[in-house]
Amino acid sequence: MAITTNAICNSFKKQLLGGEHDFDSGGDTFKLAMYDSSAALGASTTNYSTTSEVSSPAGYTAGGKALVNQGVKVSSGVAITDFADLSFTGVTLTARGALIYNTTTDGGTGTTEAVAVLDFGGDKTATAGTFTIQFPAFTTSAAILRIA
Repeated sequence: MAITTNAICNSFKKQLLGGEHDFDSGGDTFKLAMYDSSAALGASTTNYSTTSEVSSPAGYTAGGKALVNQGVKVSSGVAITDFADLSFTGVTLTARGALIYNTTTDGGTGTTEAVAVLDFGGDKTATAGTFTIQFPAFTTSAAILRIA
């Protein structure tokens, strides 16, 4: 199996209704880990795993990097949250997609709860350079996580 589409993880949807994730500024810590084309990630993903995670001699370590949360807001009946763009510098790697996951324990099942799978639409490569994940605008029609 491979990363074939962007997906909000089903386990996240249930955990969200159970109050396990805090996207407010100063809330939970979320990270982004990148994966190669052999990764089996999708809506059924429940936790971060090192299986098929990319590697680089420098600039990328297992588990990825912490995301900077843009907070939450509601506009025109749509609740949104988003993250600042994230860059990995000095890396040599090829990634097909990524996983956003929560690293904060707050009554949940652990510190690696999956939130969303990002499909890059094909392999993306950086060679001794910068690999940037560019998140969409923090708007009701584009934010990475939206509830209408």
